[in-house]
Amino acid sequence: MSSVNFRSLVEKWQSQNPSSTAHWSGTFLEYLDLVKSNPKVTRNAYQRMYDMILESGTEEYIDFKKHVIRYKFFDDTPNNGKDAVFGLDVQLMKLVNVLKAASLGYGTEKRVILLHGPVGSAKSTICRRLKKGLEDYSHSDTGAMYTFEWIDEHGKLEGLLGKDVKSFQSPMNEEPLLLIPEDMRQSICDEINRGQDGHYRMKIVGELCPPSRFIFKHLMERYNGDLMKVLTHVRVKRLFISEADRIGIGTFQPKDEKNQDSTELTGDINYRKIAEYGSDSDPRAFNFDGEFNVANRGMIEFVEVLKLDVAFLYDLLGASQEHRIKPKKFAQTYIDEVIIGHTNEPEYRKLQDNEFMEALRDRTVKIDIPYITRLKEEINIYKKDFNSQRLRGISIAPHTIEIAAMWAILTRLEKPKKANLTRLQKLKLYNGKTLPNFTEDNVKELRKETMREGLDGISPRYIQDKLSNALVMAQQMNKGSVNPFMVMNELESGLKHHSLLSNDELKQEYKELLSVVKQEYEEIIKSEVQRAISADDGALQRLCANYIDNVKAYTQKEKVRNQFTGADEEPDERLMRAIEEKIEIPESRKEDFRREIMNYIGALAIDGKKFNYKMNERLHKALELKLFEDQKDSIKLTSLVSSVADKDTQEKIDIVKSRLIKDFGYDEISATDVLHYVASIFARGDVKNKQ
Repeated sequence: MSSVNFRSLVEKWQSQNPSSTAHWSGTFLEYLDLVKSNPKVTRNAYQRMYDMILESGTEEYIDFKKHVIRYKFFDDTPNNGKDAVFGLDVQLMKLVNVLKAASLGYGTEKRVILLHGPVGSAKSTICRRLKKGLEDYSHSDTGAMYTFEWIDEHGKLEGLLGKDVKSFQSPMNEEPLLLIPEDMRQSICDEINRGQDGHYRMKIVGELCPPSRFIFKHLMERYNGDLMKVLTHVRVKRLFISEADRIGIGTFQPKDEKNQDSTELTGDINYRKIAEYGSDSDPRAFNFDGEFNVANRGMIEFVEVLKLDVAFLYDLLGASQEHRIKPKKFAQTYIDEVIIGHTNEPEYRKLQDNEFMEALRDRTVKIDIPYITRLKEEINIYKKDFNSQRLRGISIAPHTIEIAAMWAILTRLEKPKKANLTRLQKLKLYNGKTLPNFTEDNVKELRKETMREGLDGISPRYIQDKLSNALVMAQQMNKGSVNPFMVMNELESGLKHHSLLSNDELKQEYKELLSVVKQEYEEIIKSEVQRAISADDGALQRLCANYIDNVKAYTQKEKVRNQFTGADEEPDERLMRAIEEKIEIPESRKEDFRREIMNYIGALAIDGKKFNYKMNERLHKALELKLFEDQKDSIKLTSLVSSVADKDTQEKIDIVKSRLIKDFGYDEISATDVLHYVASIFARGDVKNKQ
């Protein structure tokens, strides 16, 4: 007896997968009734793909005054698995707009969609997501689609379908309505569209493939043109798209020219069948199994499309413009599929330079897929691959992934033309951080002035490889934790042998950017340690109350009562400036800043609310830095460097460490490492506050 209750697991799976019992089949007339009740089952490939994307929902937002629609179909969800797409909302919006125009018949359905961008920019991921989406959509109720097969259940057709064959599947999984003769189609469409809500108007476009046409013609002759009798040999059934089974999805990629010919796209003669049917021009003796054939009703992906031989590119012309392909020895054959190719920049430049390929360029809709230039989106890529469920006991210290992502983006950003702006500041602006004297219009300007931003730089794959190396090293060394310095060392050492970097000046520039990132990391951890030290909420509240009392007296030209002596004294200018200088409030701006604080407190009071220092981010930061300055000597953080600390100091250090763990996501190892490193900074006399 098996310890696994297989039967119950199967029953549970079937209850959660209704499509597993949705294998509908019926007569042609039953299918017409189904079409009448839901004409959308007859949608073409572009309409289906567009509806599939919309079904997952959208979210609209404003990005630096640009209206953006985010399509949730590409989001990081359990169903998407490894094929989520991050940080490309604008580019995906352009792609979906092309699909929308194609679904409405505005012309882009006659084009090859070309995804163009550097290596590792998610072109293949987008295609995989679309292919997987089509598979799932065909299993859903809203994505139901149908095809047909010829049947000879009583064996009366004298081998028309083949020797001892009772059924013959439509080799290109065609829409059953293509069986309706051309001169009947309009009346059928009028009948079905009558009374519909107008959102979708059914059309019948295209012709039967050669084998189905051959069988249909012979049956019409056999039954003296009686269409109803011909259709009794038709069984309509539900169609499920599957890349693995080569149904509705085709993928074509360049190979050695000697081992590849156009039959891989359009099918080839089945020599074993010639003996049965007597002629190599009999369509039943032909395998309609080229990538264009199997992709009918779905999508074909051309991998690195512009690396293909010119002969293959010519096949694309008819397929895109006319929706027809030319199998050997047969008439042009109708196809209904979305054609998507992707390519890197060197190949695209060749296409532009080749005057003989004007026809292909004219039939191409290019969509740039650049690298991500927004930090939080780049971080999401690596967090998906390097998470606690997959690391097997190795922890990743806070900011490790962030620092690697930061360096990757810095390599992709063009140097700002503004003299007062650094690449790092530009990165922060793109990431949504506000900087003094920079507005949303300035950020829009920064983006417009760039020529190749996101098309050059370090690929996410390089970062993933180096993060993997650091994790393996940590396991080998039994460190238990990977920190940013380990990853930065990997990133730098890998530059020497980077396969795509031959320019020594560029390598040197990338090394310098690593120094920028290292300095930024030091500022981040110094700030966190400072905040952990000064995270005494009671002390912060007392310091804030003292500051506000003095500011109130200063702005209202009053005196402050000394809580110890009871005497009225002048506002403590030294205290106020000590706090304000922490956030670089100059002497000339102190009065404005103090009045802003008091006006804000007054506005809260009118609404019946009480002021808290956490409500003002700048004041909160200033108070933390002031408290840190007051406390750091008593904690003697620098004693960590010598690893000799008295009991009182050690207790205080343990409190700081516990705050790092609780409030900033560190574990015991990484918190100790950070404290030691920050202590060494102070030991060197580096006490500059984070700008």
